[in-house]
Amino acid sequence: MAPTSRAPISRRRKARWGVPAAAGAALAVTGGLLVWSPADAAENGRDTRAARAAFSAVAVGDIAEQCTKSDSKCAHPKTAALVQQLDPEFVLTMGDNQYDDARLKDFQKYYATTWGAFKNKTKPVPGNHETYDPAGPLKGYKSYFGSVAYPNGKSYYSFDKGNWHFVALDSNSFDDSSQINWLKSDLAATSKKCVAAYFHHPLFSSGEHGNNPVSKPVWKLLRGAKVELVLGGHDHHYERFAPQDENGKADADKGIVEVIAGTGGANPYKIEEVQRNSQKRITNTYGVVKLDFGDDGFSWKLIGTDGSTKDSSPSYDCR
Repeated sequence: MAPTSRAPISRRRKARWGVPAAAGAALAVTGGLLVWSPADAAENGRDTRAARAAFSAVAVGDIAEQCTKSDSKCAHPKTAALVQQLDPEFVLTMGDNQYDDARLKDFQKYYATTWGAFKNKTKPVPGNHETYDPAGPLKGYKSYFGSVAYPNGKSYYSFDKGNWHFVALDSNSFDDSSQINWLKSDLAATSKKCVAAYFHHPLFSSGEHGNNPVSKPVWKLLRGAKVELVLGGHDHHYERFAPQDENGKADADKGIVEVIAGTGGANPYKIEEVQRNSQKRITNTYGVVKLDFGDDGFSWKLIGTDGSTKDSSPSYDCR
């Protein structure tokens, strides 16, 4: 699928995004909110840019409840099996990896027996539940993941893959000036064309937790650095947003695309108040987001534990 552009094709200036024909069909079935015309479909269908993804990744948060495969209602063994089947280049986890208090013994008893199978290619970030550990905030998280989560001795880090730069942030400490200063330096130093960030607390959410203003200053920094995509968890549902700025204003050219995927295994949450620019919301579904990253753009699908595609995104160009 070729990366197309971010703004509707009906705009007079160059378009920045469009809905691929296959995704449009899926959205029609699931009641998606995007609207597109046959003329737009034809124009997108003539796009001759390379359709192959350079690499793929899986992303999800809110994963291991204190249950095992012997419990038929336990979801994290099923999402782990899905990841095994998809066999991505790497795995991004957006926090609340282990419930309820993220103690080391719970990581070892639950998370390790399922998602631990691909620990070495997992790029995690902590959620609020990782701060509840009686041994101290993030103690069990750090002990279990080790240098995987602390490659530079900090709970935030970055890495490169292909034409992409990925920034893994600890949203529990967005008020920590050392993390913010590191982020500014990291964003300034990368020469990659495409940049994505992920952290636990999403700025925008239609779920039970709602919007998280603590993320607003970071979002502003990310947008200023032309970050394309932000992934989050915290609310236990799936949601995707049209490109927008840190104030929730739609911005097809300079805005960031946000995806929430709190569908890794924790009990689903309700949709409470639909936020501006929310394009799709799905709850009561366990699954993972499979992201396809090209040299110049990206797209993704929400895949349920039954193997079916629950939602397909538009395709986006990197700026």
